[in-house]
Amino acid sequence: MAKIRILLADDHTILREGIRSLLDDEADMEVVGEAEDGMQAVKLANQLEPDVVIMDIAMPLLNGLEATRQIRRNHPQTKVLILTMHENEEYIRQVLASGAMGYILKDAAARELLDAIRAVHRGEAILSPAVTRLVIEDYLRWGELQPQNDASILSPRERQVLQLIAEGYTNKQIAEILSISIKTVQAHRTSIMNKLDLHDRGELIKYAIQKKIIEI
Repeated sequence: MAKIRILLADDHTILREGIRSLLDDEADMEVVGEAEDGMQAVKLANQLEPDVVIMDIAMPLLNGLEATRQIRRNHPQTKVLILTMHENEEYIRQVLASGAMGYILKDAAARELLDAIRAVHRGEAILSPAVTRLVIEDYLRWGELQPQNDASILSPRERQVLQLIAEGYTNKQIAEILSISIKTVQAHRTSIMNKLDLHDRGELIKYAIQKKIIEI
């Protein structure tokens, strides 16, 4: 039987090592790569084409939600399972909108994580029990689950530039990270501010925090 090929994406080395140790004991699973930020996760997903990506949300350079969007766009057959400490409606809405198949909390039991990996590999959606409760409560309050689409007016590149701006990188540093010109970075920044009706770096940072593009 073919093993489930898994890519781990989390900026905490100890957590990745712990998950790898857990998965190494499973006869039907194989860790094929590890990423410590979202950009690396996208790159490795392109190279390795894993069956499942276990993805954290809050990561440097490119957050897990944007990385998930890019991976799902480039490789629709790759399933993404979000593994996070965050238990709130805003994250859940964005995860579901990003194309991830599952949302598991980091305090879940090992068996719950293993079952979730197998479930998303089969194409099933899976949520931690606590997350399911939040989804139901949100549904009952609003009648239907609607992701907040404000940031959806930004292109993938613009969302990436916004995250890097909010993380404190200069235009020159962003240009180097993304392999684009400083002039292009400035153009993206102007476009972002126009689309979101924001007027300075401080407002960009506040927006990025509010929309969970970055964490404080």
